[in-house]
Amino acid sequence: MNPFERAGLRAPAMRLTPERPRFAARCLAAALALGLLAGTGTAQGQAQGQVQTQTKIIHPIRLIVPYVPGGGTDILSRLLGPALGDEFGQSVVIDNRPGGGSTIGTQMVAKAAPDGYTLGMIDAAFVTNPSLMKQLPYDTLKDFTPMVLVATSPLVMVVPASSPVKSVAEFVAYAKARPGKISFGSAGVGTGVHLAAEQFRAATGLTMTHIPYKGTGQAVTELVGGQTDMMFTTQSSARPMSAAGRMRPLGITSPKRSAIMPDVPTFAEAGLPMVDAVTINGIVGPPGMPADFVKRVNAAMNKALKNREILDKMAEQGFVPAGGSPEEFAAWIRSEIPKWGKIVRDADIKVE
Repeated sequence: MNPFERAGLRAPAMRLTPERPRFAARCLAAALALGLLAGTGTAQGQAQGQVQTQTKIIHPIRLIVPYVPGGGTDILSRLLGPALGDEFGQSVVIDNRPGGGSTIGTQMVAKAAPDGYTLGMIDAAFVTNPSLMKQLPYDTLKDFTPMVLVATSPLVMVVPASSPVKSVAEFVAYAKARPGKISFGSAGVGTGVHLAAEQFRAATGLTMTHIPYKGTGQAVTELVGGQTDMMFTTQSSARPMSAAGRMRPLGITSPKRSAIMPDVPTFAEAGLPMVDAVTINGIVGPPGMPADFVKRVNAAMNKALKNREILDKMAEQGFVPAGGSPEEFAAWIRSEIPKWGKIVRDADIKVE
């Protein structure tokens, strides 16, 4: 390869005669210099491009929680928010936007600018709403940038303390002997605890009546009073009531026993590994988020999920740390939507 080709230039059509050696040499030197300058300019442009891809955050970050303050998603957001803020040197403001079965706040995330200043903390409704609602104000698979799955929270199947059954197997036998006479409560139609009970019903073939209430508190009160025979609830709800002797836990949906309720067997131990409904929380952003920003959010959360103080506080609330890559979170979302779609269709669940 001649010097021109190495410089990225086409060699000029010049005949080097004996009379013009100095002129030819000057032309060759000039061409080489131009080539080197061009290469330097390209390198500088590439370097500038690399700097420009680094998303700069100079204002507080808003983390939208599509629920009222005080719930599990809100508590987790406030626990992890500071770790996210430390990564970017900015504070993280928790913005509670409840309503519409979580769709109001979630839509705000979908419509936000992809500049890093608006993120959302989603829960299980993110993957069940596409099947429960006829028209969503966003496309779950296209209108978001999945960043990281931060936590899961297993659900506990409980019965009143007065119930004669003391295990999942006993409950199944008890309910099969009373077809249509067994009821289960929930925090409302289409909620995570409702779908967990529907998953259990599908796995066992039981015939039960669903009694939806306006929230977990009312559903728990009715169960303790014996108005319903069973329900699924969170550990944070089941543990104190069980310790007080007001309800009896029969099974937990986690793949292994819980650290805070170690005496409760898993559904896998009960021979029903397909009963695996858990509540989840993850961070998403609007579509088109810069790749470097997504990577930094993901890394910050994975780091936080190794912090012992944070882990202890999560455990107190019944959360199990998750983590992983954005790609893994996106794949999980894609797999969960059809999974819960089948449960919704088979149970003919309709949200008004």
